[in-house]
Formats: sequence, C-alpha cells, structure tokens
Amino acid sequence: MVLSVSERTFTQEVLASPIPVLVHFWAPWCGLCRSIEPLLLQFQEQNKNQVKVVGVNADENFKLANSFRLTTLPTLILVDQGNLKHRWESFHGYAELRAELEKIQLQSSENREKKLCSMASASKSVIAEWDCRSA
Repeated sequence: MVLSVSERTFTQEVLASPIPVLVHFWAPWCGLCRSIEPLLLQFQEQNKNQVKVVGVNADENFKLANSFRLTTLPTLILVDQGNLKHRWESFHGYAELRAELEKIQLQSSENREKKLCSMASASKSVIAEWDCRSA
C-alpha cells in the first residue's frame, strides 16, 4: 500500500523528502487510477530506498490538487529535493507507464551511484575510487 499524503503532510512527506517522490493524484471514482495502483505498488517494492511512492486523494485534498493545476486523473508527478521534475497526465496503456517508471528507476540508480562515488572521493577510499572509475 502506498503512503497516503494530505495537504497537512505533503511538505514533510514530499517536498522535504531526502529521496525523490512519485506522487499519484487519484480519486475513488477514477477507474484508471485504481488500475495503475498495482504497477505503482510493484515499482515501490523494487525501489524502496531510491524513490518513495505516495498517493493523494484529489477529491479530499482540493487545494493541493488545485495548486498542481490538475486537469485529469490520474496524474503522476516526480518531485526531487522539493522541485517538480516530471509530470505525467495521460497514459496510453500499461506498457507506456511501465517504461516511464523504468526511466525513473534508472535515473535514481545513476544519482545514487554518483553520490556514493562523491562520498568515496571525499573519504579518499582507494578501493571505492577504483570502483567508481571502472563503472
């Protein structure tokens, strides 16, 4: 189950998150919103420490939905370090959504590797630096 976020918790859970956050704006009456939920859950399981997945009920959080100028549901947004990085509003099938989620996964993995290499360089770890150069 993805973490449910409200207007009250959005800043803490999304904007202040140390890792990127995929926000799923949905509504109970939206069939497509419900149908992509299993794919989002699978993505969350595969990327636990790299990307956080949260859900926002747009009907119950109207101000938040309005601040992102939602025109359709589901809408997915990727937020990293408090900045909107990407937005998806229309889905042309499961395969397209899966491909977009795989892009997020790849970008997240690359960013994590860069951070580790930067930390290794700062600590002057010879073995870690060699691993970073060979990657």
